[in-house]
Amino acid sequence: MSDAVVPHRVEPNAAAARSGTSWLKRALDSDIFYSFRRSRMTMVAAAITVLFFLLAIFASQLSVQNPFDPAQLQLMNSRISPLWTADGQSPFLLGTDEQGRDVFSAILYGLRISLVVGVLGVILAGTLGITLGLIAGYVGGAVDGLIMRIADVQLTFPAILIALLVNGVAKSVLGNRLDAMSTLAVLVVAIGLSFWVQYARTVRGSVMVEKSKDYVAAAQLIGLPAPKIMLRHVLPNTMGPILVIATINLALAIITEATLSFLGAGMPDTMPSLGTLIRIGNNYLFAGEWWIVAFPGIALAGLILSINLLGDWLRDALNPKLR
Repeated sequence: MSDAVVPHRVEPNAAAARSGTSWLKRALDSDIFYSFRRSRMTMVAAAITVLFFLLAIFASQLSVQNPFDPAQLQLMNSRISPLWTADGQSPFLLGTDEQGRDVFSAILYGLRISLVVGVLGVILAGTLGITLGLIAGYVGGAVDGLIMRIADVQLTFPAILIALLVNGVAKSVLGNRLDAMSTLAVLVVAIGLSFWVQYARTVRGSVMVEKSKDYVAAAQLIGLPAPKIMLRHVLPNTMGPILVIATINLALAIITEATLSFLGAGMPDTMPSLGTLIRIGNNYLFAGEWWIVAFPGIALAGLILSINLLGDWLRDALNPKLR
């Protein structure tokens, strides 16, 4: 009598590890990762972008002082030049501003504010735009016409003007009750309402193409509700253009926040972003304290450039015509 064949039992942890390994292998073998490895400029841009995010996350550990805490600031340390100059003093690597804030520490904390506003603004704009784009493309008819006409009207105004309008209305309504954190929330809403149109128009066009395909008809035939079809079946097939728009809009959102802060309609001096630091330093540029404006400006330019380079690469990598 032959021995019975005992089926091999796969442990859940081993199966999960094998699944994770296979997913990682597929990602490393994908065309996108191959395109990423071939572009040295993209790899450098990605490294710089990650570095900026890490600097913002670990700002409290890397800075020599908390520039948002007035108790740690001393006016006797104001306008000290960078450390490598003749008048430089330790530990102020990039010098200090007129309030005695260490410029390097202020850049780290300001970078955190700028990235928080930019990321949350992109998330809000993406959520609003994707939702309206899905509804307009899938439902069609009068709903589609209404949403697209609103989008067309908003496109006639620059994004910075929409952000200024929303910011001004919020400040006129709230007045003195608008503290630093409330100002940050207003900036996020203003930026989110300024950039949703691109998501809506892109998603609408993709949905109008996808909803005529067989898998959508099959989902409708078995009785799946429209929200489930849109979110689980149609939306995943439109994620490529959305990722490109989100990456490019992150840079635009950070620039918009910096512009608002430079114009005095953004973050206050007590909780400065990169735009606020540039505005403060601009007042002392012709007095010889060039470092107060130069280093925040360099940090902002480097961040925007690296994100834009990533967005350009992602747009080309996800374009099937360029493969």
